[in-house]
Amino acid sequence: MEKNNEKIAVGAKGLRLMIAGILVMAAGFVLLSGGGSDNPEVFNYAMFDARRLVAAPIVIIAGIVIEIIAIMGQFKEKGE
Repeated sequence: MEKNNEKIAVGAKGLRLMIAGILVMAAGFVLLSGGGSDNPEVFNYAMFDARRLVAAPIVIIAGIVIEIIAIMGQFKEKGE
């Protein structure tokens, strides 16, 4: 019998990193949400707090970086 030496593109560690990246991005979108107003005639300053303008985009970009590392990184799997 001939042994099949084909490898999958993303290993187990890469898949775990991809899931972690998705969770980090989801947390960033949760930080971005909220701050609406019941009355459209009243301006709500809560829309422009540091959580929405600074923290949420940083968390989302961190999730994207984790995704790039998970896809492009070459990790040694056990048994290689």
